[in-house]
Amino acid sequence: MDTWPVQDAKARFSEFLEACIANGPQMVTRRGTEAAVLVPVDEWRRLQAAARPSLKQLLLSDLGRTDFLTAPRRVARRRKLARFG
Repeated sequence: MDTWPVQDAKARFSEFLEACIANGPQMVTRRGTEAAVLVPVDEWRRLQAAARPSLKQLLLSDLGRTDFLTAPRRVARRRKLARFG
């Protein structure tokens, strides 16, 4: 992965973009610290698809349980019977 200072990435954006498309992800640094990565769109879509859980994973996970989806039942209050007498 090539590294570009933010000033170079801004000044030579077309070259920066072409390097990303031709060579893969490109790292951008700000003051010598890694700040961002430019990735080709195909790789981005692959990463997004891999990050989403499948239906099977959701159903098997704790999030797939429906316990928290239903409201708790209220305790029925009984009416007091009036006594005549």
